[in-house]
Amino acid sequence: MARQSMNTWLAVFLGGGAGSVVRFGVTRLFVGLEVRGQFPWATLTANLLATALLAWLIMRWGVQLPGREQWMALLAIGFCGGFSTLSTFSYENYALLRDGLYIYAALNIAISVAAGIFLFHLFARPV
Repeated sequence: MARQSMNTWLAVFLGGGAGSVVRFGVTRLFVGLEVRGQFPWATLTANLLATALLAWLIMRWGVQLPGREQWMALLAIGFCGGFSTLSTFSYENYALLRDGLYIYAALNIAISVAAGIFLFHLFARPV
């Protein structure tokens, strides 16, 4: 039991690191594409991709592949947790509000929440 628990912790650790690196890559991609402006496109993209992946993993693997707890820990908890970022989302909305960009802040919050729930519904539908 202790070994299985340690394997799960290690899976979360490795998945979180990989998700964080991919998150950083998405940010660098947007910088490389010279996407400018006040709207936080990289965070929105990362959060929505992580949401869609999490929904797909939960519905496909959670139902169809019982006994794969380490894989779920690696991908769903670790990778998706490291890839998505509530802290950056919160900071960027704070900065938009601080800078008087109220419409951008409202749009970012509305799009992130509504699109996240929609994507979860879309990818979590039964097969």
